Amino acid sequence: MTTDTSKSAGTQAESEESPRPEPRSGPGRRWAAIGASGLALLPLALLGAAFWIGRLVRPGGDDWCFLPVVRDGGASGMIGKFFLHDNGRIANALLVIGYGSFGVPGHQWFALVSGVLMLGILWALIACALKRAGLTAPRGLALLVGATTAALFFFATPNPYKAFYWPASSVSHTVAPVLACAAVIPLLRARTRRGRDFALGVAYLAGIFIGTLSEETAIVVFVVLAAVLLMSRWALPGAGWTRTRVWCVVAFAGVAVGTVILYLSPGARTRRGRFGADSASMFGPEALTTALRAFGHVLGTIFTTWQYLGAVAVGVLLGLLVRGGGRGTDAPEGSLCRRPLLVVLVGFLAFLVSGYLCVVVAYPAFGASVANASRIWGDFLLLYVLLLVGVGALAGRALRARRWGIRAATAAVAGVVCAATCVGLAVPLLRLERQMEVRAQRWDRQDRSLRNGAARGAKVLPYTPVSVSGMLEPFGNHGRRAWPAQCVAQYYHLKKITHSTRLP
Repeated sequence: MTTDTSKSAGTQAESEESPRPEPRSGPGRRWAAIGASGLALLPLALLGAAFWIGRLVRPGGDDWCFLPVVRDGGASGMIGKFFLHDNGRIANALLVIGYGSFGVPGHQWFALVSGVLMLGILWALIACALKRAGLTAPRGLALLVGATTAALFFFATPNPYKAFYWPASSVSHTVAPVLACAAVIPLLRARTRRGRDFALGVAYLAGIFIGTLSEETAIVVFVVLAAVLLMSRWALPGAGWTRTRVWCVVAFAGVAVGTVILYLSPGARTRRGRFGADSASMFGPEALTTALRAFGHVLGTIFTTWQYLGAVAVGVLLGLLVRGGGRGTDAPEGSLCRRPLLVVLVGFLAFLVSGYLCVVVAYPAFGASVANASRIWGDFLLLYVLLLVGVGALAGRALRARRWGIRAATAAVAGVVCAATCVGLAVPLLRLERQMEVRAQRWDRQDRSLRNGAARGAKVLPYTPVSVSGMLEPFGNHGRRAWPAQCVAQYYHLKKITHSTRLP
């Protein structure tokens, strides 16, 4: 009798501990799918408009120096320039070859190709994470979260042109962190031994690639991997966490190998010598203090950018609308599943540490202007946006225990915030489009004039600076800054260009 009673109590406890399976279909789910798909049209429309605006991109800044090398020296010339002379970033050179081989059209197509690639990666990452956690989402929800994350990551920065449209900056600070996220997808999808081995191989090779692509993204990856390994020590033992730890160690080793290759390259030594960036000066007390003040300014800008509320809002929708996640799922075992706030706290600590270290590394090259060099923020901004989505998702899951009316009102408010975010990002993007169109018209006009002059045999021709969004042009700062005048002359097969204040 006692045994039966204990069995009954145990069964009742287990029934209370394990939530009942929730319906995967029905009118409510259909309306949720329709709402998520409809709301996803807003960030998708914003991204589509941004991709179309990319046709107005014209070379500027470092592009002037890359294009002649790719044209005259090919892939070997570009790799040699980076590895031997500029900065040691071999992977960066490969990406520059990818778009620079097509000349000006490569710059015009860059926003579309890179944007679609990054959107696809973020969409797949969200979908795979939900599936791995045993959660089901209405159709279109993963796309909504991925598209909103992409739109915020691309355009919520103070200078979207340099973050998204300028290829020389985007490949290092915008594409790089998204490619790092792509390496996680095989791990989330792995179900067999062969799949897990494939995920390890991708992690190692992707780590080497990231290490030779962007020092700042490599720092973020190092810190995040260390945080995951640290958190795994608090979890109960389990096969899932063991595989995750092995994957993190392999990825860490790959990034370390890539970083060593970059650091020991002749180009990196030349760059450090050019900026006086030895370890003693970079990590000295004065440099660290100055970098800390600069990072404080960066955080002030980020935390007061209201559009990032869209990440929290879309996370709330995610938490409210997903179903499942009980026992029998593939979610990682252990106490961390019951302590989500600890995960969030460690995540934001990783964001702060990695962001500060990125500023420390970038300070020798940028000096005091590092606080305003928003194009390098992308290396740690993606982590910030994903963390905000996670916070919103936790809030949404907590609200599911409330009455239906509260849940519906919360979902409506979250949807309004998502829509307002898209509008808030679209307004400055439209202003940027008008500026880019003016610059494209002037650039094309001057390009024709310089090409015609070179065809007639001229060796010295005038050049009028044509800039947008703070892009460096020859004879900037009222004619006092010559760089990259010699690169422009080389691009047009001239010996020299001179400063002019009037367009041809």
